[in-house]
Amino acid sequence: MGLKKRNKVSAQFNMSSLTDIIFLLLIFFMLTSSLVAPNALNLKLPGSSRTSKVSTDNIDNVTISRRGQYFFNGRRISIGDLESTLIRKARASSRKMNITISPAPGAPTEFVVAVMDIAMRYNINGILATEKR
Repeated sequence: MGLKKRNKVSAQFNMSSLTDIIFLLLIFFMLTSSLVAPNALNLKLPGSSRTSKVSTDNIDNVTISRRGQYFFNGRRISIGDLESTLIRKARASSRKMNITISPAPGAPTEFVVAVMDIAMRYNINGILATEKR
């Protein structure tokens, strides 16, 4: 009885299963990336608009020093008192309140972001006024 052994090894590589996996991963990442909401600030960039001009008489100024001290219209104030003052003024005003945020050169970014966060939470227009370096 003459039995022959099959020792032939196939040198071909089947790519169909690999491409299926790649397409499944691509679909997965496309679906999950649309569900992720970015955690960022909603900044209003300058541009043209047809809204009425804001008078500069009722714009309050928030200044931030290099050491992280807050000043509201030239008067030193803590962040908690600044928030309560802005809430009170925003509720008392019949129109949308406007403030300018003026950080000193070298002021820590987290202090500027804290004021921007207060303005965003209470629907206050915040204008970031920086100096040229």
